[in-house]
Amino acid sequence: MAGVGRTKPNILVTGTPGTGKTTTSSLVADATGLRHIDVSSLVRSKNLHDGWDEEFDCHIINEDLVCDELEDMMEVGGNIVDYHGCDFFPERWFDSVVVLQTDNSILHDRLTSRGYMGSKLTNNIECEIFQVLLEEAKSSYAEDIVVALRSDSVEDISRNVTTLTDWVNNWRPVSRSS
Repeated sequence: MAGVGRTKPNILVTGTPGTGKTTTSSLVADATGLRHIDVSSLVRSKNLHDGWDEEFDCHIINEDLVCDELEDMMEVGGNIVDYHGCDFFPERWFDSVVVLQTDNSILHDRLTSRGYMGSKLTNNIECEIFQVLLEEAKSSYAEDIVVALRSDSVEDISRNVTTLTDWVNNWRPVSRSS
């Protein structure tokens, strides 16, 4: 059961690349004192991958190594995990799963400004169109902890940070007897 034995919550912030996961996660971490864990950076810095995917121009994440690396921190609580995938993390780790969503034309502009092109750009836009991450989250976690938030503008991000900060401040640990 999520939250049992922890004094601070764990949040997963997921969504297609370019939806504002890192920005949102960093701002919520600053506002709440939770630890921001950018899984992509962690994979690079700790070599938690199985090489490089030439087609998608990214590391091939080793999900087992990532979970092993995060296990102790997640059991303690107080983490915001930021990653564009969500189905391999243990369900018990998270008290809230936030899926950021962005309008396709805005997302296209954000990704092309990052240098995405070809199949990498197309696949990420299609993931957003078909709400792949939202469906993945709903099939991997209890539906009552999954929330989709719009992330098209600075105003949206600000509202999301306020919403998540309020949620963290009002979160209460689950007692073992419940």
